[in-house]
Amino acid sequence: MISLSRTAVGEVRRLKLKQQAINIFLRLQVLPGGCSGLSYQVRFDQQTQPNDHTYEFHGVQIVVDPYSLNYLDGLTLDYSEDLMGGAFRFHNPNAVQTCGCGNSFAVSLQS
Repeated sequence: MISLSRTAVGEVRRLKLKQQAINIFLRLQVLPGGCSGLSYQVRFDQQTQPNDHTYEFHGVQIVVDPYSLNYLDGLTLDYSEDLMGGAFRFHNPNAVQTCGCGNSFAVSLQS
């Protein structure tokens, strides 16, 4: 299960209004790379794949592919602003290490 905080829902709605496309959703993805080995990718998309998992929070649709869900199950996506600006924050119970920017993480290798 993946969840969004109220502030994340508000920010996704705000960003969605700026998009030119209709019927778009937020795609959360994990890709190899970054300082800690894996990195988060957050983007808008218009097409789902047959094995995608879909979640909805207050009218905001989130889609995650099966590979990424292995690393994101239990994630809470938050949004906050500080003096440096606003950003999405990832509260991932699967991450055993994160980099300073918060967009890269590592998981424990299970045998």
